[in-house]
Amino acid sequence: MQGGNHMLLEEPVRLASVLAPAKPKVFPSLTKIVGTLGPNSHSVEVIEECLTAGMSVARFDFSWKDATYHQETLDNLRKAAQNVKKLCPIMLDTVGPEIQVHNSTGGAIELIGGNHVTITPDLSKAPSADILPIKFGDLAKVVKKGDTLFIGQYLFTGSETTSLWLEVTETSGAEVICYVKNTATLSGPIFTLHVSQVHISMPTLSEYDKQVISTWGLQNSVDIISLSHTRSSEDVRELRAFLKSHDLQDTQIYAKVENAERVWNILMKFSKRRMVSSYREETWELTSHQRECSCPKRLVFINATWPANL
Repeated sequence: MQGGNHMLLEEPVRLASVLAPAKPKVFPSLTKIVGTLGPNSHSVEVIEECLTAGMSVARFDFSWKDATYHQETLDNLRKAAQNVKKLCPIMLDTVGPEIQVHNSTGGAIELIGGNHVTITPDLSKAPSADILPIKFGDLAKVVKKGDTLFIGQYLFTGSETTSLWLEVTETSGAEVICYVKNTATLSGPIFTLHVSQVHISMPTLSEYDKQVISTWGLQNSVDIISLSHTRSSEDVRELRAFLKSHDLQDTQIYAKVENAERVWNILMKFSKRRMVSSYREETWELTSHQRECSCPKRLVFINATWPANL
């Protein structure tokens, strides 16, 4: 009894104790932190803070900005890594079959819940509360009345400030008319449109992705390719063959699991790792909100019990 009281006095359990640094362990943690370097984490000083805080991998998202901008960020990363004396692998994140809404004006677009907005493939039209131009001509062919659309993605990079929910009411030629389900202000150069439970007939490895990998990726000998919107093992095989043809055979492939189609094809024997984007809006596409939390856990269990051999 006295021993028990002594232990309680020696190490009292307090809520504030969760904020205290953990005691050193014999074996270091195997959990890695992938940090996306965006506008707010572009400078050498901020990247140094990220590395010191525990960032394990630096992610470069080519869904926005060009190679010149990302090269500047990478140069700053190298300076920061030298300053803090810490190695940091480079991850190139592909664009893939992503439908982008281009805000050519650069101004904020306010949409009011209860109104209607037209989504058009005509990029010559200026974006507004009434019309949103997208870089995909077949959207009207793959959606139907009642389908849910989501616009928004890059909250974590600073390219957007809010998100928008739409419901398809009808299609007219190549255009899609939608009901605005919530009031939102879209602010930023690029917004990303996602369609719930609908297959988009766009290649997983786009021509733009190939161009970036064969130039920027090869020039900087990237350590990891994060293959966005991976649908099946065939997508990974295609990327692996492309990497080998450009002398990047040592580059690892992380197959990103982002919606229902990828979950159904989760048994990817040819990928090095699987990345579950549970922090992004694609989780609502998986099946239901009740399964959002359990699905990533199941995928982690599959990866731990049946690791891919590459």
